[in-house]
Amino acid sequence: MLRREDILIVDGYNMIGAWPELDRLKATRLEDARDRLLDMLADYQGYLGLKVIVVFDAFRVPGVGAKFKQHRLGVVYTREKETADECIERLVGEVKSVRRDVYVATSDQTEQHVAFGRGALRLSARELLLAVEESRREIGKTIRKAPPPKRNPLGGVISDDVARVLERWRRGERAPGDSDKS
Repeated sequence: MLRREDILIVDGYNMIGAWPELDRLKATRLEDARDRLLDMLADYQGYLGLKVIVVFDAFRVPGVGAKFKQHRLGVVYTREKETADECIERLVGEVKSVRRDVYVATSDQTEQHVAFGRGALRLSARELLLAVEESRREIGKTIRKAPPPKRNPLGGVISDDVARVLERWRRGERAPGDSDKS
């Protein structure tokens, strides 16, 4: 089970192709599918408190690649002539330590074996989707169980005497001790 100090490295396009909702979005607009994946993984990261890095393959795109944060996620676009698999393997080597586990989420069998050989744990696209969906259900339950917000945010913060004076003022009444000076 993933823990707070663990790192999850996700093969972004692999998830997009494997998750039905994202696959449908990809058919019309790939950018929407990427954004939705990042939104879902940001919620998951926030729920578990672990670090998530999402890797997108830019193998055929010229350039030096890019790294940035979006929704507190690490997002990596690979360098020119670097596949997502190669980037993931490199990242596993960089972040692996004795104090935490590194998980690689991909359904690519070869990549799973290579990641496992480098000391990472495997997570299939389906397993990650189930975990993300479960976290969304848990978040929903927590929100439904939360008490409704108090109508008066000052309640319990001010004394009863002050609350009575404020209520009279709100109603347009004069409170005892109010002066006639206006």
